[in-house]
Amino acid sequence: MPLKHENDPSLVRVENLEKRYEHRGFLREREEAVALRGVSLTISACSTLALIGSSGCGKSTLALCLACLERPTSGKIWFGSREITSLNEKEIRELRPQIQMVFQDPASSLNPRWTALEIVSEPLVIQKRLSKPQIREKACALLEKVGIPAEKYGQRPAEFSGGQRQRLAIARALALQPKLLILDEALSALDCSVQSEIANLLLELQSSLRLAYLFITHDIAMAAHLSDQIAVMDGGKIVEMGSVGDVIRGPRHEVTKRLLGAAREPQFQPSELQVV
Repeated sequence: MPLKHENDPSLVRVENLEKRYEHRGFLREREEAVALRGVSLTISACSTLALIGSSGCGKSTLALCLACLERPTSGKIWFGSREITSLNEKEIRELRPQIQMVFQDPASSLNPRWTALEIVSEPLVIQKRLSKPQIREKACALLEKVGIPAEKYGQRPAEFSGGQRQRLAIARALALQPKLLILDEALSALDCSVQSEIANLLLELQSSLRLAYLFITHDIAMAAHLSDQIAVMDGGKIVEMGSVGDVIRGPRHEVTKRLLGAAREPQFQPSELQVV
């Protein structure tokens, strides 16, 4: 039986997570790449943890492990009171609706031949818990909630703008009423004005649906805007973690200082780094 922590208030708790990949080297020798090195963190219910760092630092690997799409080499992940790294495939399928992901490029995760209504309906159809009229009603309500107008419900992803496609991906991710939404660079491909719109939508959804977010980004300014806590990754490890105010005002690690320095370049507005 998985170990339970009944009195733990956190939604997600990660302890000493390791992820190693084996591959064949140039001389056909077996080599090992370490993607995660002893990662530990917690995410409280209805809160946002921003995970920041440069490309290749292990952010997306951690996200895949949390979403049960990759199995860690060692370490533990608790979701609520349940330890999930030891679950079998059937148990993982039962858990997966509670943990959903939204990716950087929504077009790659959306069926180009389906309409917006079909895309959002699909998870509900697979679950086989609602009638067709109930599925349609719920899908329409989700599309409305993310700001897609009714006249676009019959359109396909190619007919939407980048921001609208991301709204569609968010609506689909919400269809099964998850407790945790993992946003893997979900804003980085959007124009600044659209980023702001989607960020505000995420804040509204979190408040109304009581969601927890893992917000993965290399943009510390957006992390400061959206998050309650910030964890900084480098080389597969978390090198700094704390409240937004503590990390922004008193960065300790060189990686954090470098990310803050980039965010304070002239192309960024000073207000983007204000911490209330």
